[in-house]
Amino acid sequence: MTDRDPAGATDPATPHLAVIGAGPAGLAAAVAAAARGVRVTLIDSAAAAGGQFYRQPAPELRARRPQALHHQWRAWERLRDGLAAHVEAGQVRHLTEHHVWFVERLPGGRFSVHALLGPEQRDPAEVRADAVLLATGGYEKVLPFPGWTLPGVVTAGGAQAMLKGSLAVSGRTAVVAGTGPLLLPVATGLAAAGVEVAALVESADPKAFLRRTRALVAQPAKVAEGARYAAELLRHRVRALARHTVVEAHGTERLEAVTVAALDVDGRARPGTGRRIPCDTLAVGHGMLPHTDLAETLGCGLDGLAVRVDDEQRTDVPGVWAAGETTGIGGAALSLAEGHIAGRSAAARLRGARPDPDGWAAAAKARSRLRAFFTALDSVYAPPARWTDRITDDTVVCRCEEVTGGAIRAAVVELGAGDARTVKLLTRAGMGWCQGRVCGPSVAGLAGCELAVSRRPFARPVPLGVLARAGENRVDENEDG
Repeated sequence: MTDRDPAGATDPATPHLAVIGAGPAGLAAAVAAAARGVRVTLIDSAAAAGGQFYRQPAPELRARRPQALHHQWRAWERLRDGLAAHVEAGQVRHLTEHHVWFVERLPGGRFSVHALLGPEQRDPAEVRADAVLLATGGYEKVLPFPGWTLPGVVTAGGAQAMLKGSLAVSGRTAVVAGTGPLLLPVATGLAAAGVEVAALVESADPKAFLRRTRALVAQPAKVAEGARYAAELLRHRVRALARHTVVEAHGTERLEAVTVAALDVDGRARPGTGRRIPCDTLAVGHGMLPHTDLAETLGCGLDGLAVRVDDEQRTDVPGVWAAGETTGIGGAALSLAEGHIAGRSAAARLRGARPDPDGWAAAAKARSRLRAFFTALDSVYAPPARWTDRITDDTVVCRCEEVTGGAIRAAVVELGAGDARTVKLLTRAGMGWCQGRVCGPSVAGLAGCELAVSRRPFARPVPLGVLARAGENRVDENEDG
């Protein structure tokens, strides 16, 4: 399938922007660009717009109050209605269940976006555009510990997605653990759904917030949001254990309990503080990482693990913008601000006009303050310094290839591996289906090196038949031209 003029209801001579990702950043960008006379194709892997943050229950569930699962419902309604209006007017075409695996730069400065269609991701699709805006979001970081592979152990975001998307929970008694602001809405959401949340286990030290008061005071709405979550935890009688961590999950067929322990000032589990908490669900997470696969294949520069952008959200590749979590983890409000700026900038430059920064001054101001706020949060919500101590030699670290902590330590200590790539070559850690996205932070931690971006040729697995057909089409085009 080839879609070279997807917004066919408008003049094909009108500049065409492909926006990849329909979460907060992608939606804000698509609406902003379409409102300024640019044809937009919004490409997303989900069946409906919203991304993880605005994930909606399936229509078949007939949820009576879906807004109860969200705390920014009005923002979602504005985006949803704005998108619908532009789709009806022919300015935007929204392609759902399109799993983008590669973005190709074409001669003349245009781009070809390659995707796989449907849940089975087999049939190919291609969208050609004059520019590309990457709003590919982020994914969760989970650090392993003994028992983390038991059924009943899920990521914090996975528990939230299950609740938002299917109104379901994985058990009756839950522990929410790890570190990061995501734990608060997960714990309160599960409690509101009738789950007994036995404990919220947060490894961060609350005193660390006192050293970040300037950034916190600059975002009173965020502070109020945190206070509301705290009040909900109190109302549902959820026990909060600060400066604690899960050291082991127990069970045979599935999760039955977890052991948590207090942390000392060095991030070690303090001897004698362990306590066993019965539960059938453990929702665990240790922050998020940016999705940068498509940006990397395009040659976009990175700042650390995030895509580098300028004040207009432009990458250093001409014709490519980026917004949202792919440029650095910072939540929905920051994603909205960045998406709005990126959409306006892309629209102006595609039409040959000079961008007007005054038009996005409010968004730029919000972006600056929110970036400072989340930089402060990152320093507070860093995983415990000695978290690798809790990975035993028989703990599976790479689930795809079943590589244990002991095998990785042996590669480092006995075989001299000093980086994650060498560990991968010696142990196969990171060679499986997820290509190191899950185990990458753990392997780097055990190897004693910084987590580095793994450059991959494609953003997701691709059937060989699709690659063969893409190659044949490229040959045909070369012969024709």
